[in-house]
This record gives sequence, structure tokens and C-alpha cells, in this order.
Amino acid sequence: MLASDFAILALSHADRAVMGVAAPLIIADLGFGRPTFGWILAAVAFTSSPFAFLGGLLADKVGPRKVMGWATLVWSVFTALTAAGIGFVTLLLIRLFFGAGEGPQTTATAKILHNWFPKHELGTAVGIANAATPLGGVIATPLVVAILSATHNNWRVAFVIFGALGVLFTIGWFVVVRDRPGNHPRVSPAELEHIHADTAPAAEVRGRRREGDHRWWRFLAVPAVWATAVAFFGYAWILWTFVNWFPMYLVQERDVDITGLAVSGAIPWVGGCVGLVLGGLFTDAVARRTGASYASRRWTVVAGLLLTGLLFALIGVVDGAAGAVALMSAVVFLLYFTGAQYWLIVGEAVPGASYGAVSGAVQMVATTAAIIAPATTGYLVESAVGWGGTFAIASGIAVVGSVLLAAFGRLPIQPAGDASAR
Repeated sequence: MLASDFAILALSHADRAVMGVAAPLIIADLGFGRPTFGWILAAVAFTSSPFAFLGGLLADKVGPRKVMGWATLVWSVFTALTAAGIGFVTLLLIRLFFGAGEGPQTTATAKILHNWFPKHELGTAVGIANAATPLGGVIATPLVVAILSATHNNWRVAFVIFGALGVLFTIGWFVVVRDRPGNHPRVSPAELEHIHADTAPAAEVRGRRREGDHRWWRFLAVPAVWATAVAFFGYAWILWTFVNWFPMYLVQERDVDITGLAVSGAIPWVGGCVGLVLGGLFTDAVARRTGASYASRRWTVVAGLLLTGLLFALIGVVDGAAGAVALMSAVVFLLYFTGAQYWLIVGEAVPGASYGAVSGAVQMVATTAAIIAPATTGYLVESAVGWGGTFAIASGIAVVGSVLLAAFGRLPIQPAGDASAR
């Protein structure tokens, strides 16, 4: 199950990385300016944001297996169709449909992992699964460069190849995956007993409503939930600035050629892979040692996001391409060190019956940053703000998210005798 999630998430971010690596060629081929291309990059998030929320609702209703499977098919088809883009309008429409397919994947992943893993292993499981997202960048970046080299910089071929891979992955997903371990023929009774020992996020009474309360929207007012959403917004702003614009920054500002991106563009993603796995292992270890799983996850995000923001501000002033790549690698490591924790914080703040919808709403807030960041970056780098100011603005947004989670992220204590109070 974990391997299946890992493969799908790796492909998802590989598809995103294709656009980042091919961006200089697409701009040159279709005659876009950076502000115009910024809107094409942002188009994905315009639809992935509401569909992240819808995916969470549907995962609660029909199960994450169906949601993830059909979402993967949609985004794979429109990855391939990106090759048919001949101008701003066609490329914009194609990327809007691509975003609709990508939207549900994070909330569906979170839901299925919550179904399959006991709470004391969940941080590690989510960390390993989500380590696939930077791994997708590690694999896709040199692979796209190789395809471009073999096809004389024909960027369209890369999208067709990755789209075809997605269709194959979709078939494998439906064959292998089940919504719950009890529905899988290869799960033994002993494994089921281990998984169910403390699976449900709602098992803790601290700060919880009764499991039968399905009014998920009430949980959006809980400070721990909205503060996590703001922190996740800061995380997403830096992430999508990096994914969409860092390859172009290296080419246009640091004089790295397309071939050189095979290494310089992939190195920061390696840091992300390591960060996600270590972040999950670290928070689970602290939780086991202290018994304070929520606090370990919350303060990991606070510290990690703060350091991420401070380092990101220095990207534009460090000397040389090697220095920029090294510093970005540290940024991506720290960013992804926190990457699994946002879902887990929400999972400990709300009942399992409402988890899909609430996590979808939190994801929708974060995805809003994926709309604003790529679009505004195109304008900012063309203005007097430049690349240095653009990195500094992203840094400030991340720091604000960290501070708010530190200030407001504490879970309220449930009053004795009142099972529904927070």
C-alpha cells in the first residue's frame, strides 16, 4: 500500500517538474513573457485548490481508492495533452484540467494512510510516502533533460511520455490498492490487529468532538486547524516558487544551460527526499519518547518553516550557481522536513469522520499559494523587486505562518463531562 502511494505521488511531482525544466524552451517557442507564463503555471492551482477540497469530501464518501485512481487518470491524460498547446489560451485550458486531476491526490493519500497505519507509525508512513514527491523531481529532471537532448529540445515529447506513464500507473493502482486493510486479501489477522490498535485519529479525547459529529465545517474555526492552514500556505508559497521558477532562475540568472539542469536542478530534490523521511522518523521518535505526538509535530513545523524562510531569503544574494543550488538544497530539505506534519496535525485535531473534508479545506488554503506565487513571481522578477526581492517576500510569508502556528496552534482541552466541546 505504501509503495503504491509512493509511486503515484512520485509521478505526480514528476509531471510538475517537466513543466519547470521545459519552461525556458516553452517560453522561447511560444513567445511568452515571464508574467504571461506565470499565469499558465498558476492555472494548475486554480483548479487543484477546489478539487483538493472536493477530493477530501469524496474520499470520506466513496473511499480514497476511487478518488486517487480517477484523479491520476485525469492528470495523466492532460499531461500528455500539454504537448498540444499552441498558445496562451490552449495551454491555460489544458493546465486547468491537469490541476483538477492533481487536486485530490494529497487529501486522498492522507486519508488512505490514516486508514492503513496505526497512529504511532503514521508520521513515518506519511513521511516515506511524501518523500516520493521530491523523488519525482530527482528522477524527472535529468530524464526530461535527456529527452530534450535526444529530441533536439522538443519539449512536447516529454509531456507525452510522462502522460503515458500515468495511464499505466492508474491501471496498477486499481489492481493493487484497497481503501482499508480489512478489504485486502493479503492482510493477515495479526496485521489487522496491529493496525487497528490505535489507527483512528479520533481515539484521543483531548480536544475532540464525538465521532458521530459530522459537521466538519465547525472544525475550521479551531485555532490549531486554521493556524496549520496558514503555515501550510507559507510552505506552499516557497515550494511552488521553487518548483515553477528555480530552473528558470538558474538558466536566466546563473547562466546554467539546459544540460546543466540535469544535475543542478535535481540536487535540491534529493534534499527534499531526505528531509521528508527524516522528518517523519524524527517526529514519531519524539512522540514515542515523550507521549506528546501533537506537540512534536507542531513544533517541528514551527522550527522547520522558520529556518526555511530565513534561508530562502538568501538565495538571491549568495555567490555563484553552486552556492544558489547548495542553499536551495538546504531550503528544500528543511521545507520537506515539515512536509508530512501538516496532515498529521489536522489528523490529531479533528475526528476521523471529518478528516477528509477538513484536510481538504486546509489543502485548499495551501493550494491558494500555488495560484498566487507562480503568477506574482512572473511580475515581481520583471519589476524593480527582482529575484532577490521575490525570494525575500516568500521568506516573509513562511515566517508569518511559523509564528502563527507557534502562537495559536495549541489544542484546547476538552472539558470533563462534555464530549462535544473543544
